[in-house]
Amino acid sequence: MAVKSPLFLANKASLHVLRREAQECLTQNILPFWLDNMLDHERGGWYGQMTGDGIIVKDAPRGAILYARLLWTLSAAYRVFSSSSDASGAEYLEAATKTKDYILAHFVDREYGGTYWSVTADGEPLDTKKQFYAQGFMLYGFSEYARATGDEEALEIALQLFNVIERHGWDSEHGGYIEACTRDWQPIADMRLSAKDENFPKSQNTHLHIIEPYTNLLKNGPTPNPSPREGKSSPVAKAVSRLISLFTHRILNPETHHLELFFDMDWTRKSTTESYGHDIECSWLLHEAALALGDKAILNKVEPVVKEVAAASEKGLQPDGSMIYEGEPDGSHFDRDRHWWVQAEAVVGFFNLYQHFCDETALNKAWRLWQYIKDHLIDHERGEWYWSIREDGSVNLDDDHAGFWKCPYHNGRMCLELIERIDTMIGS
Repeated sequence: MAVKSPLFLANKASLHVLRREAQECLTQNILPFWLDNMLDHERGGWYGQMTGDGIIVKDAPRGAILYARLLWTLSAAYRVFSSSSDASGAEYLEAATKTKDYILAHFVDREYGGTYWSVTADGEPLDTKKQFYAQGFMLYGFSEYARATGDEEALEIALQLFNVIERHGWDSEHGGYIEACTRDWQPIADMRLSAKDENFPKSQNTHLHIIEPYTNLLKNGPTPNPSPREGKSSPVAKAVSRLISLFTHRILNPETHHLELFFDMDWTRKSTTESYGHDIECSWLLHEAALALGDKAILNKVEPVVKEVAAASEKGLQPDGSMIYEGEPDGSHFDRDRHWWVQAEAVVGFFNLYQHFCDETALNKAWRLWQYIKDHLIDHERGEWYWSIREDGSVNLDDDHAGFWKCPYHNGRMCLELIERIDTMIGS
């Protein structure tokens, strides 16, 4: 598809507006909030929590997900802005480096490998279980830091985490990755990612956030250690190809085109819930994986699935342009909150359809989601975005403004994806 096709040129003015607003949101709202409020200048690192009403909990535990996502976001912001004329990105690199150093000093398990689930506010190990979702996000952060800076230590850590996941997380009998182990990689009774999740050994969510960092690892250039991009025969490439197959043959429901959420070891389905946010997020991450892999046969198989999964997610779209969280297929239950991460991933997912498949209706969906975000989710006083907007339109202040699960990753990535994609399509 031509980069400057008539379709793109017809929407050029709107795309420039979208790009400018995405950059302003990232550099004037999201990242300043974290740099100005959440850095712990006494103990190092980042505070573990700010409540929904703006109170920093200085002694809150610090989660692996928060730190890994901060490392990814800051590294990606530096990579994007240091290569453009918009800004140098120096402050993002400084913060990313401090985050990397904190993780190495406090989260990495030097005895058994991998990273802890959480540490105390003083940086001591707290919950030492090995959740493979967390190992994946740490890999995501370190691989992005290496991609942005060429740092060999970061790439080495990323490759070590890849080997940890493959060695301890892969189910050699049935295929796929299990949820968790004890600190020393033994079976663990409670494998749940959070109190809201079901206790089953495999999940769509963990697989989604393993294919995501593996894909990012593929994007690193040749290194002597060995290169994650040795071609289609490299261990990382093979793992990405295998994960794509798992999504298309195990996780995706071939009748509804929604993703199934939880499974037994033998891939028996254990949930009926449809998660519209995960559907649309998966659509573009699966496409990204196939594009990074560079195998035309796999890409030809994946692209119809990308469109089918994205179409299935539209069940969650609302008349106001937003997307609700999840629901049951029989209509017995719907979570109609407009979660921050769902809106952000939906913008990218629908924009991906426009960029790669010339779907102007998808561009309109992305645009309407962005308008909803601007009108309702962005906190223009404190910075960052609210956790969610309730079904009745009120702001959810019960959940964190920043914390274990509330990070600048989904919304920050949305902004960065729009900047890079629009620059690729029509030029900056």
